[in-house]
Amino acid sequence: MRIALGIAVALASAVAAPASAQQPTLVLSAFGVAQDQLRKDLYAPFEAKCGCKIVVEVGNSADRLAKLEARKANPEVDIAVMADVNALEAANKGLIDPIDVSKLTNYDKLYDVVKDPLGNKMGVGYTYYATSIIYRSDKVKIESWTDLWKPELKGRLALPNITTTQGPLLLFMADRAFGGTTPDFATGINKVSEIKGGVVTFYERAAQLAQLFQQDEIWAAVTGRFNWPLLKKLNMPLAWATPKEGLTGGLNVLVLTKGSKNKELAMRFMDEWLSTEAQTRLAMSQVDSPANKEVKLPPEIADVLTYGEDTAKGLKLIPPAQMLANREAWVSGWNSKIAR
Repeated sequence: MRIALGIAVALASAVAAPASAQQPTLVLSAFGVAQDQLRKDLYAPFEAKCGCKIVVEVGNSADRLAKLEARKANPEVDIAVMADVNALEAANKGLIDPIDVSKLTNYDKLYDVVKDPLGNKMGVGYTYYATSIIYRSDKVKIESWTDLWKPELKGRLALPNITTTQGPLLLFMADRAFGGTTPDFATGINKVSEIKGGVVTFYERAAQLAQLFQQDEIWAAVTGRFNWPLLKKLNMPLAWATPKEGLTGGLNVLVLTKGSKNKELAMRFMDEWLSTEAQTRLAMSQVDSPANKEVKLPPEIADVLTYGEDTAKGLKLIPPAQMLANREAWVSGWNSKIAR
């Protein structure tokens, strides 16, 4: 009897071993930030549901786009997250496939601004952020983007360099505020050039701003909402401006790699990421602002994120196609008028 039982156990183990070896693996290309929290709030819960494994390849958006292109003949990545402009580049280069949104049970829960930011259903936004002016409320009052040109901010201002994600957004809103009409943002570039001598730094990293505020070197800075939680911790009289011309910002999207070996699993994972439950967990952890309009947040969390239908509707975004078509002109104009 013992011999028969031993043979049965051995046979069962032999059958189970190949099944375990065939555990499906989903390869995700993602930003390197907050990966531990993403593992906890998103990857691990999904792995438990699907019986699969998620492998993450990290890097900035442009670098990962280059890798997708280099591996086009034999793609290793199944699904990627990117800034919208890089995702449009991927679409134009034939590196991603359109998304059948009818298979996404959470698609209709999204704010309209993130549903089809690239056109032709080539990507779905999973988070977005606002960009505005953070300022010392005890030193200056900011009600318009034109207030950056106030005399009291001379020598007390930090602006993003054109090479950062925030640089074009600064030019975009400066151009709008001063009545620019051309896609090269010539008006915005000329206006920024007028005050360049009074700019403490054209920063490369948003993390620099905390130290500059803390040391009383700056009283105002243009930055994304993602920097607001860190700056609030300084316990200084800082405020987030809501200029009369509106807020700008950006969004990140989910895309499906062309030739993915696990497209069905990738679609399931995309749907999970867009779900109310996952988006709530990520918002509560302050990883991402929610693109799902069903997410409800307590005031203390909502205050540090880009949150709510009114905010989503009010964002003035640069369409990714416009960004692709004009960014070389923006850089050229910046270098000739501001960087020199």
